[in-house]
Amino acid sequence: MSAQVWLAAGDIPAPEIAYARVAPMLVVFGAAVVGVLVEAFLPRRARYATQVVLALGALVGAFAAVVALARAGGGRRGLAAAGAVAVDGPTLFVQGTVLVLSILAVLLVAERRLDAGQDAFAAQAAALPGSAAERAAISAGAAQTEVFPLTLFAVGGMLLFPAANDLVTMFVALEVLSLPLYLLCGLARRRRLLSQEAALKYFLLGAFSSAFFLYGVALLYGFAGSVRLGDIAAASAATAGVEPLLLAGTALVGVGLLFKVGAVPFHAWTPDVYQGAPTPITAFMAAATKVAAFGALLRVFYVALAGLRWDWQPVLAGVAVATMVLGAVVALVQQDIKRMLAYSSIAHAGFLLTGVIATSRAGLAATLFYLAAYGFTTLGAFAVVTLVRDPGGEATHLSRWAGLGRRSPLLAGVFTLFLLAFAGIPLTSGFMGKFAVFSAAVAGGAVPLVVVGVLASAVAAFFYVRVIVLMFFSEPVPDGPTVAAPGVATTATITLGAAATVVLGVLPQPVLQLAHQAATFIQ
Repeated sequence: MSAQVWLAAGDIPAPEIAYARVAPMLVVFGAAVVGVLVEAFLPRRARYATQVVLALGALVGAFAAVVALARAGGGRRGLAAAGAVAVDGPTLFVQGTVLVLSILAVLLVAERRLDAGQDAFAAQAAALPGSAAERAAISAGAAQTEVFPLTLFAVGGMLLFPAANDLVTMFVALEVLSLPLYLLCGLARRRRLLSQEAALKYFLLGAFSSAFFLYGVALLYGFAGSVRLGDIAAASAATAGVEPLLLAGTALVGVGLLFKVGAVPFHAWTPDVYQGAPTPITAFMAAATKVAAFGALLRVFYVALAGLRWDWQPVLAGVAVATMVLGAVVALVQQDIKRMLAYSSIAHAGFLLTGVIATSRAGLAATLFYLAAYGFTTLGAFAVVTLVRDPGGEATHLSRWAGLGRRSPLLAGVFTLFLLAFAGIPLTSGFMGKFAVFSAAVAGGAVPLVVVGVLASAVAAFFYVRVIVLMFFSEPVPDGPTVAAPGVATTATITLGAAATVVLGVLPQPVLQLAHQAATFIQ
């Protein structure tokens, strides 16, 4: 409905919802609620298939709604939910990227197989009471079907986070996406203590970051008298001189957002959580959460705080430098493949901040493209990690990957492609993403920052190449890991991730053009 409906009892207008504009979020949240009911009322044997179909159907339906909004043009875009949600080009691009990545992540989560490394766990399940089918379901992990509604709730929060047009809505979205992730991190079927430790660390540090964010919201409200991003921008433009509430609120809100993207010095949770969480959940967090968090960060700094950019640009530049350097250097000494990819993720957060600092339409478009390219590569890389196994489960120690190229040349070759993309080698999506953000930063006058980024990329290339050399030019360990036969879901995730990595590196223009067309915020 486009016109306001006035209540008969007074002059208070009823909120204008514009349901078509928030349809993607409604589809995902509705399916999540149905998923909870499925867990409560369906018998165990029927839950897995129902939850997988429900989750994938909801995500595909939400993506179709995003595409319909994008194709409808400006007539279907604008503010919704009483102005609390902004549906514009960046919102739709980020939402579409999150949904595609979430579809691949759900496929990875849905994989159920008794691989070579699960024999010990299957033996434990055989001692449980119940039928053989029930024991097989428990050993395969199918009993944990609650992961699907939790994932949908997280995805719903990720769709709302970059679309929030006021800081209270953004805080609600932050909590909606974070709380399910805290639970999902602790649901590993084996190495449960490590998984639960990761979940507890993530929860505690996430609670602190949320408190910083909320305190910053309160200060910005005290400054502007409103939590609406456009009102904060207007109040900032009308302010002459230094305003302590504005600066303090900006700093505290920035802490909350930088925590979610994994930037230094708010990165401490990243390696522990990436290592301890179930690898499919790690893939989901590393790809989709980073996309959504950067979408929200872009909206806050480009819409609400655009007039304050001369104050926050130097600080954000320092954070970007520290993030790139620490991520690249500390990754050199990691001996666990998941921790190495975690520090790689930190370094990439620094590269992305380089595009944010450009404060231009080119910088916004480059950052959006980088987010899409990085998300596909990250999902594919973690999908490969799930397949390298030994009797203790996933073989994540780097020494176990020695000679993997001889045991499984195809899998090692695909993983090499992902590592080269992370390193930014030409003809991969990683190269085009870095080239785009660095070009925008140079055009914005941040040449020293680009120099640091290039040097950090060179350092990072070393530890990526080290893994490649280990796989192809080292002798296999005698009791080395086996490569589990991937199921259809894992094969699809790896294939689509590799295809996107190549296509976005060889033919990036369509997606770059799409990102450029989307790079305009509304207020």
